[in-house]
Amino acid sequence: MRFIKWLRPGIKVKRWILFGIMGILFIVFGIIEFLNKRYYNPYYLSFFTFSIIVGIFAVYISINQGMKSIIALINQGYLKVSFDSRKLGNLIYERRLLVKGPKIVVIGGGTGLSTMLRGLKYYTSNITAIVTVGDDGGGSGVLREDLGILPPGDIRNCILALADTEPLMEELLQYRFKDGRLKNQSFGNLFLAAMNGISDNFEDAVQKMSSVLAVTGKVVPVTLDDMILKARLKNGKIAEGESNIADEAIKDNSAIDRLFIEPEDAKALKEAVVAINDADAVILGPGSLYTSIMPNLLVKDIASAVKKTKAVRIYVSNIMTQPGETDDFTVSDHIKSLYKHAGDKIVDYTVVDDGKVNQQFMDKYLDKTSHKVQIDEDKITDMGISIVKGDFIKIKNGLIRHDTEKLSAILIETIMEKQLLYDRKKILEYFYLSERLKENRRRMK
Repeated sequence: MRFIKWLRPGIKVKRWILFGIMGILFIVFGIIEFLNKRYYNPYYLSFFTFSIIVGIFAVYISINQGMKSIIALINQGYLKVSFDSRKLGNLIYERRLLVKGPKIVVIGGGTGLSTMLRGLKYYTSNITAIVTVGDDGGGSGVLREDLGILPPGDIRNCILALADTEPLMEELLQYRFKDGRLKNQSFGNLFLAAMNGISDNFEDAVQKMSSVLAVTGKVVPVTLDDMILKARLKNGKIAEGESNIADEAIKDNSAIDRLFIEPEDAKALKEAVVAINDADAVILGPGSLYTSIMPNLLVKDIASAVKKTKAVRIYVSNIMTQPGETDDFTVSDHIKSLYKHAGDKIVDYTVVDDGKVNQQFMDKYLDKTSHKVQIDEDKITDMGISIVKGDFIKIKNGLIRHDTEKLSAILIETIMEKQLLYDRKKILEYFYLSERLKENRRRMK
């Protein structure tokens, strides 16, 4: 450690240390003299008070300016300890920029939502993820049944996506037990379940876990009610439970006609509604249309807030159709279904993928009756919706996913362009910040 260099002329640390000591002496002098005086008059009271106020002001100035000098030292490389000090300085600088980023609300669940969040957190810290609690399958379903808590799986994934954690910690929280009674259960789910046990409610548990993992933004469940997802198929049959809907549709060879929830009047979390009202942008998806995105919009207060908000509303279309849910759906079919359940005019832009997938890889998807979602531009534009195209395809673990960096970049760009129509100064500020953030991340690598 080379702290000795901090003492050389021009470093601007000594002056603020001395200034802070002087402030402390003023405070101590004022307090001691006040306590030692047996008789008081207005002159003495004014003098003691003035001494204490001057001392507090001096300490405040010394801390504020001293921190700026220390950050400058870090960036210049004068402080080198066991961690990467230059990276720390850049992180502090980046945090200050992220606070000024656009207010973004994302609505959904599943893998698609967490994938997008991993990219958005590098452009703004003003993110609120509103996550479905309709899941009743896998480890989440087991905990929901055994402990009576809301399903933690989708919320866990979103927290980890926005968290500033070491790779080992993320690996631990995503670990699934392979044997015994905990087989297939995620440690992160158990962590959130335990946090729920020491909290007032599930919302409080989510916020505590977010604090522990230093989350950028907020993750909130759409409701605290024990929400059950149901679907009426076109043959009239009712499928109950998020994990059963697609399977029942495939089994009966009958498409989904209508989705609904119980209780029908599930109450939205107040924080979620406030976030939508204050947002610069509301993003729906990506994710399963009927089991990740739609359940949130079936909570009436959420659908109403999305309809009334002045924010730009963006629907991120899935790349591939999903068996049992969106067989043979085009992009406009996805949006029409959203309108059918949540009301018209809740989408201003749709982000679609127009990239190409290797035919050999695509054949594997065709065997599972999945197809690339077709972009029917005429129908989309007739609905008054603008189309944003890009190549977002990324192959991960043998599956087609959205590329985190490309998707988040096009979303921020779209939000900026929309803001330009209302506030030119704001869009220029966003553009400046995003460019500085990109440059800062390059320096950190």
